[in-house]
Amino acid sequence: MSETTFVTALQKVTSGALPLNELISAAQSLTQSGQPDLARQLYQVWIAMNGAHPLLFIAHFNCSTLMQQLGDAAGAEIALRSALAANPDFSPAHINLGSALERRGATRDAVEQWKAGAERLGAVTGDAIDYKITLLKQISRVMSDNQQHEASETALIQALDLNPEQRDVLEQFGAVRLAQCKWPIADIGPKISRRSFISRFHPLSACAYADDPLMQLGMAARYVEALTPIASISTQADRRAAPIPTQRRLRIGYVSSDLRAHAVGYLMANLFEAHDPRAIEVFVYYCGIPADDGINQRIKAAVAHWTDIRNISDDEAAARIAADEIDILVDVNGHTRDARLGVFARRPAPIIVNWLGYPGTMGSPYHHYIVADEHTIPPEMELYYSERVLRLPCYQPNDRKRIVDTNRPARTEMGLPEDAFVFCSFNAAHKVTRFSFERWLEILRQTPNSVLWLLDYNTETNARLRAYAAANGVAAERLVFAPKLANPRHLARYPLADLFLDTAPYGAHTTASDALWMGVPVLTMAGRCFASRVCGSLLRNAGVPELVCESPEAFIARAVALATTDRLGLASLRQRLVDNRDTCTLFDIDLLARKLEGLYVQMRDEYLAGALPRPHLDNLENYMEIGVAFDHDKTEIGIIDGYHDFYRAELAKRCLQRPMRADSRLWNAPEIAAAQSASTPSSTKVERAA
Repeated sequence: MSETTFVTALQKVTSGALPLNELISAAQSLTQSGQPDLARQLYQVWIAMNGAHPLLFIAHFNCSTLMQQLGDAAGAEIALRSALAANPDFSPAHINLGSALERRGATRDAVEQWKAGAERLGAVTGDAIDYKITLLKQISRVMSDNQQHEASETALIQALDLNPEQRDVLEQFGAVRLAQCKWPIADIGPKISRRSFISRFHPLSACAYADDPLMQLGMAARYVEALTPIASISTQADRRAAPIPTQRRLRIGYVSSDLRAHAVGYLMANLFEAHDPRAIEVFVYYCGIPADDGINQRIKAAVAHWTDIRNISDDEAAARIAADEIDILVDVNGHTRDARLGVFARRPAPIIVNWLGYPGTMGSPYHHYIVADEHTIPPEMELYYSERVLRLPCYQPNDRKRIVDTNRPARTEMGLPEDAFVFCSFNAAHKVTRFSFERWLEILRQTPNSVLWLLDYNTETNARLRAYAAANGVAAERLVFAPKLANPRHLARYPLADLFLDTAPYGAHTTASDALWMGVPVLTMAGRCFASRVCGSLLRNAGVPELVCESPEAFIARAVALATTDRLGLASLRQRLVDNRDTCTLFDIDLLARKLEGLYVQMRDEYLAGALPRPHLDNLENYMEIGVAFDHDKTEIGIIDGYHDFYRAELAKRCLQRPMRADSRLWNAPEIAAAQSASTPSSTKVERAA
């Protein structure tokens, strides 16, 4: 049928009797029947025969899409330039050409292309507005990726001025504000309310914004609903709910965009090497950028199967996973960049697990388990998660084969004073809240001969932090910024620091493991949410639990003491970290691999027994609304007493307007009865009592 379509259309083209609409229809038919190359040929012949056609640019554009699909990136780029030569005002071609340039590494040219497209938009039409917003979003994303956050924010403000209700733009905007340490984060102008802005935060941004796990749970659930609405998910054969065979090895699938020279890749490389191939058969489904670095190569060599799903649809990826008969599918991305949430929404494996890549709950109806440990999610905090909690001795794997530059630098080489006490924090800028920074400044005020060593974020953010320090009584030059280095060189400079100060609520994870591996003590403050408790878990499993503080006052006091009156204690901690490195749980990758494989067996047995957990999603909209109404920029909710009492009181107020069913979190029979009693007039109460 496809060949007949092609021949018939080709005959019409050569006779000059095939209008553009019929060309498009024929090409679509060929593509749908699995013959995109024939569709491309048809377009190219039509273009050659219709060089003066007023809609020639559409044919070039459609041809470029087919070329990209067929892997001809250079041809697709040429076709897009031809489309713009025929119609310089055609915004979709500007958008796609910029994307093509970005894919081949020409990010500066990509941004210029998008800017040119935005500048050419003339008449105010619905399509023109949509195109301009798309161009501005592309500009913002690339600028942000290249640490040009001010320019990124400018582009996003223009996009929000055109349409202030765009979820994805507001998500980007929140992330950019956090990355610049622009406090208060939610101070964004009159067009968008603080509450509306915060409610559209990306879940990963919410982890950094506030230690409010109930709000984070609600926001994660809303995000899942927005990205994977029921109507968008196929009900056909992607779903695999068949019994798991017990006569063969378990088939474990890991889905991740980060199995390369990335924090997650560094953590997991040694795990794949430590997995027991007699117990499990490992499949990796990679959805990240093209990579061929040392970490990527190690993982590929260690696993039985590696499949790149970056350039295939969610339906195709889910079908492939189902065809591989995966028993347990592990989401190593969670709510992070390049995640494939739509693949998991199609339920291509009987059991789905949230582990490692995202420090929080998924809030989804299709993630059954979350893997944690006793400190990251103690039993009394399980109510903050939609998944059932299973635990390892330490939830985070580590690489015992880290490569460290043998040429250890001196302090002067890194711009540090020789005789000062060096506090450091190599966490990303988006983790640095006003509250954390002010605690650091108080520590510096109490330790005059000290400096704070931070990563070099960018010129504007560095200047902003130095100005804030100066305004709060700490000389700007006491903040020293470390340029980004290759990982082996970065690890080698860690011991120049005396003490690592953690951020809150999103603390050090991979950065903490790196510091501890290099013998540098890390001081943290444990909170309620997952992201705020990981560092405490690492410290406990490294054998230095005394570095986990429970309050801001304790955090400040402990840091000051270690820098002044307890130098012997600090030296002892450093020596203990070095001595424990080969024996502590944190770096015991074989123990973690065996325990994780044991959890996989437990999951399978529960599934076969009909005891697969059902995600707990009741009342999440109410919890989210309560959380976003709280002014987190003004008050650090993570340190207030009565966190649960606050939520119960707010739930009671909401129940007066809209009654809610019990949810087995904070809203249960006693709370419901109390709320109903409070809402009943006293005279009615007497009559009922009588």
